[in-house]
Amino acid sequence: MSELILHHYPTSPFAEKVRLLLGFKGLSWRSVKISPVMPKPDLTALTGGYRKTPVLQVGADIYCDTALIARRLEQEKAAPTLYPEGQELVVAAFAAWADSVVFQHAVSLVFQPESVAVRFGKLSPEAIKAFLADRAGLFSGGSATRVSAEQAKHQWPTLMARLEQQLQREQGDFLFGEPSIADFALAHPLWFLKATPVTAPLVDVYPAVSAWHARVMGFGHGAASDMSAEEALEVARTATPAALPAEPFIDPNGFKPGQQVLIAATDYGVDPVLGELVFAGSEELILRREDPRGGVVHVHFPRLGFRIEAQ
Repeated sequence: MSELILHHYPTSPFAEKVRLLLGFKGLSWRSVKISPVMPKPDLTALTGGYRKTPVLQVGADIYCDTALIARRLEQEKAAPTLYPEGQELVVAAFAAWADSVVFQHAVSLVFQPESVAVRFGKLSPEAIKAFLADRAGLFSGGSATRVSAEQAKHQWPTLMARLEQQLQREQGDFLFGEPSIADFALAHPLWFLKATPVTAPLVDVYPAVSAWHARVMGFGHGAASDMSAEEALEVARTATPAALPAEPFIDPNGFKPGQQVLIAATDYGVDPVLGELVFAGSEELILRREDPRGGVVHVHFPRLGFRIEAQ
């Protein structure tokens, strides 16, 4: 069986989400560190242009977006499950809300000037400027609307008060009793806020939230070992993509197997990926593409939050 290879960087909130999923599942994985900013030539040699962090590689199969990565990890190891029986829709819908609404609020709070001064205090002004310019580009051209710092501050108490109430009344130790994808999707924006003393009080003043967050973080990151980007590319070059899912190819807009298409995120990080559509299922789309450095790979995208366009 191919190793799980995570392309990520330490301070990425969504990478922390996946690292915690790996810990929850008790999985071993290889760690490839990538740049927080573009260009990312080693990563895009595998993805075809998709730039968001993290990306999961399993041999010559490349998984984009943490919602789909979570489902791939569920295939890797079914128990403990991220989708408790009878709660699959509830936990997935909650996770999508946390990954968008709560995360966007956290980003605005983190990038307040007083927070930036502490978070990036060791970087040069030029490096800070380059990072902020990269993030402006990341959020350009998509449907995601940046929440202003003032609006984020205004709405944050409501979000946290509702969460505090839920956790105080929940019979189990987690959001819906037993751990699920919902917990990990909500934990990573709060982890982002807790990274500096400027924004940590936005989480710490809520005792039930703080106790719950500590329990989620307690799952750890599993067993990681370092791998170079070139080693990961060699893995892809020498591997063959896994067999396509047994699920029927169904696309309501008439896309066919073998068709050349573009797939891109719709919210932010909307860089398109061109390839041959080889699979369209209820949850994922798969493109076949070839790269001089990465070889023949299958790049996997979730259906939700992505668009497809004929070429």
